[in-house]
Amino acid sequence: MILERILPTDEAVDLLDLVQDFGSRVMDPMVNEHEREARYPEGLFAQLGELGLLGLPFSPDLGGGGQPYEVYLQALEELGRHWAAVAVAVSVHTMSCLALAQHGTPEQQERWLAPMIDGTLIGGYSLSEPNAGSDVAALEARATPVEGGYLITGEKSWITHGGRADNYVLFARTGPGARGVSAFIAPGEVDGLRFSPPLHKMGLEAIPTASAFWDGALLEEDRLLGAPGQGLPIALGALDSGRLGIAAVATGLAQAALDIAIDYARSRTAFGKPIIGHQGVGFLLADMAAAVETSRSSYIDAARRRDRGLPFTRQASIAKLTSTDTAMRVTTDAVQVLGGAGYTTDYPLERYMREAKVMQIFEGTNQIQRLVISRQLGN
Repeated sequence: MILERILPTDEAVDLLDLVQDFGSRVMDPMVNEHEREARYPEGLFAQLGELGLLGLPFSPDLGGGGQPYEVYLQALEELGRHWAAVAVAVSVHTMSCLALAQHGTPEQQERWLAPMIDGTLIGGYSLSEPNAGSDVAALEARATPVEGGYLITGEKSWITHGGRADNYVLFARTGPGARGVSAFIAPGEVDGLRFSPPLHKMGLEAIPTASAFWDGALLEEDRLLGAPGQGLPIALGALDSGRLGIAAVATGLAQAALDIAIDYARSRTAFGKPIIGHQGVGFLLADMAAAVETSRSSYIDAARRRDRGLPFTRQASIAKLTSTDTAMRVTTDAVQVLGGAGYTTDYPLERYMREAKVMQIFEGTNQIQRLVISRQLGN
């Protein structure tokens, strides 16, 4: 299905064409085998960096593409249409870059942000803990000030690119209460840090998710991001943008499922005509298409608010909630359209269905999104 996007510039049109071409030419031939074998796509992020796809929403002064978030998210959606795991990792990488772009010193940006944007370094985000997921104020990992820096102790969990990223934006407690959390630019390798083996997941297997165990690792003073105690504002500010990233990826996944279902329904005949001509299937596909386009409109509206400097917390949560619920429903319905064929690995729909589930969970569960939305309505 050819998407009719309304993009703000000719440059944005060319950019989306570039992403679509790269997805079809490079990612599509790899994805099934790499996901089936839980094999990491070596070198792929370097290629994304060479194409300028790892720094799209950042200022050219920082080495970025200078694109509005509205365009970046549509490029991310296109990546998600071809390979959801990679698109999620790009979204997390961008969150890591965002924290550095907004709160890093010029020296930190030169040392870490520039090579993250060009794909030389991969960025991760280390916020969650076994007992602190959506409740980020409950963080227990500690950063103890010592001469020359901070000693990090504790466990971090659910880290996308865990054990593979070069740097992690790490959040740890430097004092009591909500103002006692600080942010750091932590290296991927340092004495006193080890990672668990990659978790065995329902989907998104090609990009590892792991836990990190900090046992008194020393981070130098220049790895403190922002001011001491500024960690929670840094984390929460990035989460709003990260939720839009997941909304875009979920929309791309749902679009990919819809594309397969439409193609199949056009070619498969029953009772003398293509099954898309039977109301039971045709109406199901219509509902799927309406849901996907609604998801796209939702995240683009929130992105436009962000681009204009308007509050977008509520809209980001709405986009994340509706887009990920849509991805779960559309991938499930796409399996139904194909019937028995959809239940086999001959088509990627069963994988899409498994991949959609986690999108209702990470970057704040959809129950947390409802809480955010309801609180925003009360303000």
